[in-house]
Amino acid sequence: MTELIPWPRSVAAGSGGEVRLTAHSRLYADTATEGVGHWLRTVLRQATGLPLREARELDDTDGDGIGLQIGPGLGPEEYRLVSDGDGVLVQGGGAAGVFWGAQTLRQLLGPDACRRAPIDRDRRWAVPHVTIEDGPRFRWRGLLLDVARHFMPKEGVLRYLDLMAAHKLNVLHFHLTDDQGWRIEIRRYPRLTGIGSWRSRTKFGHRASPLWDEKPHGGFYTQDDIREIVAYAAERHITVVPEIDVPGHSQAAIAAYPELGNTDVIDTTALSVWDTWGINPNVLAPTDNTLRFYEGVLEEVLDLFPADAAEFSAFVHVGGDECPKDQWRRSPAAQARMKELGLADEDELQAWFVSHFDKWLTARGRRLVGWDEILQGGLAEGAAVSSWRGYAGGIAAARAGHDVVMCPEQQVYLDHRQDGGPDEPVPIGYVRTLEDVYRFEPVPPELTPREAARVLGTQANVWTEVMEDQARVDYQTFPRLAAFAEVAWSALPGSSERDFADFERRMEAHYGRLDALGVAYRPPRGPRPWQQRPGVLGRPVDGPPPRR
Repeated sequence: MTELIPWPRSVAAGSGGEVRLTAHSRLYADTATEGVGHWLRTVLRQATGLPLREARELDDTDGDGIGLQIGPGLGPEEYRLVSDGDGVLVQGGGAAGVFWGAQTLRQLLGPDACRRAPIDRDRRWAVPHVTIEDGPRFRWRGLLLDVARHFMPKEGVLRYLDLMAAHKLNVLHFHLTDDQGWRIEIRRYPRLTGIGSWRSRTKFGHRASPLWDEKPHGGFYTQDDIREIVAYAAERHITVVPEIDVPGHSQAAIAAYPELGNTDVIDTTALSVWDTWGINPNVLAPTDNTLRFYEGVLEEVLDLFPADAAEFSAFVHVGGDECPKDQWRRSPAAQARMKELGLADEDELQAWFVSHFDKWLTARGRRLVGWDEILQGGLAEGAAVSSWRGYAGGIAAARAGHDVVMCPEQQVYLDHRQDGGPDEPVPIGYVRTLEDVYRFEPVPPELTPREAARVLGTQANVWTEVMEDQARVDYQTFPRLAAFAEVAWSALPGSSERDFADFERRMEAHYGRLDALGVAYRPPRGPRPWQQRPGVLGRPVDGPPPRR
């Protein structure tokens, strides 16, 4: 009971008794929580083998059952869990709150409640008598999953949505396009996936590594795959925010449609999907043709990621970062466009490019979100900023009246190495230990209370240049995502107030949950032999590395 992650707002032990689940136990869900009831019944039936038949009334759960219902006086994501002589009752201010309470209930049943089939048909399943009152600190509790650098098949994405839900995270930032691959079917432009989703080979390790994986790599999600992912996420009260990168990080698109590039500077027909890492010089041309092309892309994206009742479903991420200006400086067409628009320099040209899609999305009732470079130009009132280059971008955005998601690379880029030892596989960037992530504070202290209210929340980013498969993604992401989840959920502002020793103690039980869920996490004492990558170069640094 004292080993929950993330830690709840309030935990009060009961009489010392327990609610024992048996073959006679029933599960009741009111009309508003039927979806949560279906999810909970499914996962508990799988793990326990108990039938957990449907109860018609809450009274049918007396003593040994589970009840789910909307309760008074609770916020949409808040919940109250009471386990006592009457059974287990989970109430929430909305279905999302009940769902998070059901996740806590699953943890109370022990690590084996996370398995997909029972390992002991005779074991006893019991919930200790307890009252838990809980709710999130932040509304946006996100994970960025980069499927552009290394493609993750659909089943892997669905698995990560389950892992996010188990940690009470509620936004998947889906990085779908980049120089190294285009991962979403756009029917109007079939070459984006026909050509742009595959590269002939891949750099193995950091870009300084001499090693190559010489086999083709790629893949993409069909539009029905995307619809399935979005629906699966919604059932778990997770919003999927797509990212379509412009005007940089676009070589895969230019390889598919060469007219999108700066054709008066380079032979864009010679470009292929990029096979290495870093900041790519090949950027989109600032032409009307490019604008119309990406408007066509976004029209299909908006259909696949509909704006609904979910708080963040209106957002579309457009990147807007790391756009080298050399081709624009050398391009007569780009220079003529700047003169036509009355722009002073290439930085203003990039701002104009982003501003076009800001206005385009706003006109369709959507909201643009981009990396903090988009602050270089004027933004529509509803635009939001992902602050990745430290805290400065988030501070500037909040003071300018824009919403902010804090995801500074120095703290929550999970591709960065977890230890300074020589056995870390492909060591990249800063050393950021489990404790470092646990100490992260998303709200900068220099913000006033009014400015701090602009911080929607926080997000951990998983960039996959050096993560060639699911096991590598697991290793880099866990257990640090558990620490991040507690930062995002638990109402403990200020890193000095967080008890890392207690978190480590609770992690001992949580490793059992991760084992049951099949997560190939980094063990506390370091990588297992098969998790190492001897001889594959990384980029250990003491100062800030380039993000990509």
